Amino acid sequence: MHFPEKDTIITVENATVRFGSNTVLENVSFQVKKGEILVIVGESGCGKTTLLKIMIGLQKTTAGRVLFRGTDIMTAGEKELNNYRQNIGVLFQSSALFSSMTLKENIALPLQEYTSLDAATIDLIVRMKLGMVNLAGYENHYPAELSGGMKKRAGIARAMALDPQVLFFDELSAGLDPITAVELDDLIIKTNEALGTTMVVVSHELQSICKIAHRVIMLDKTAKGIITEGTPDDLKTKATDPRVRSFFLRQAPDDNFQDRSYVR
Repeated sequence: MHFPEKDTIITVENATVRFGSNTVLENVSFQVKKGEILVIVGESGCGKTTLLKIMIGLQKTTAGRVLFRGTDIMTAGEKELNNYRQNIGVLFQSSALFSSMTLKENIALPLQEYTSLDAATIDLIVRMKLGMVNLAGYENHYPAELSGGMKKRAGIARAMALDPQVLFFDELSAGLDPITAVELDDLIIKTNEALGTTMVVVSHELQSICKIAHRVIMLDKTAKGIITEGTPDDLKTKATDPRVRSFFLRQAPDDNFQDRSYVR
């Protein structure tokens, strides 16, 4: 799938993140195209979640910029940040639902915070969003009453409450059985195709990556940045870097390759 250059929605420009003397990311640059599903991969500790956090404005860069349609969210004021937050939806590993609230109350929360919609309209939107993730009729259930997969779907419904331009997912399939994980992959694809929502996904699940990704970027702990990008098929069939082959083909690394930090 081709995404024109003019349809760039997020640009990460020379992003560097340091925590004390520890540099996690250094001079990382890439773009996210409108309507694509971009998946970020790499070994544990390579900075995937840190990269996701700077893209959603939860973590500041030490240097570099993160642009959303030309606005640098690293230096944006509160008004611009609020505008950005209304244009994105986020789902972390834990689903982050409030346990003391029903699904209806969880999903209504961003609508109450960021819009002036009346209660009847919010109720309608909540029911629509739950229907989109196959949870119609669960409005009055609490998170504790749901399975792991249902909690993830409810989290997606809440992330979609404001009809965001971009959805961010951190390890969406973590802790789920294979069948439930496949169902979530199908939901992601269906949502992207039906609504054209741009998605940025952090994942280490190879089957899921190959199924949902239009494009993949791979981070490396030693490089402190991106070592390759491309379609899953290209990275599986054409990659020559042993770190990339190790990940996508599940091959043991070449003994002649000296940097062994990527080995699982």
